[in-house]
Amino acid sequence: MALRLLHLGHSPRAVAEMMKVHIASIYHWRERWLTEGINGLANRPKSGRPANTNQAYRSVLAEVIEQDPAELGYGFTFWTAGRLLAHMQKVTGIRLSVSRFRVLLKGCGYVYRQPTHDLSDLQDPKAREAAAEWLDWLKKTPVSTKPSSLSLWTKRP
Repeated sequence: MALRLLHLGHSPRAVAEMMKVHIASIYHWRERWLTEGINGLANRPKSGRPANTNQAYRSVLAEVIEQDPAELGYGFTFWTAGRLLAHMQKVTGIRLSVSRFRVLLKGCGYVYRQPTHDLSDLQDPKAREAAAEWLDWLKKTPVSTKPSSLSLWTKRP
């Protein structure tokens, strides 16, 4: 698009403003097009630190994330990103930042979901059944028409 605008007679500064890029980018793109043709405009690899993780790390991650942490000797029963990161560092020796680890999880297709807490295993089954029966009885009982004496609200005389 930038080259087309230049071809139509717009100045490099005007094209840079239209494209919301620095003017140096316009000159750089034009130079690449003049020297390499259309292939010179293709995206090139970005500079930066290479990834610390490899396929072996991802395989270990896939195995660990499906395991119950309690089976591995931990005192918790679900993985958070921080707990999983600490475990992966202990197992693989590869140290990642939390943000880099979250990007890796997202790239592998993992999505964190909030666990649902269920305390039914701590409750007495008989008491739970009795409470359910009482609740059913309350739902079927008609509401009294007399005013409640439990309310804190009263009318002014």
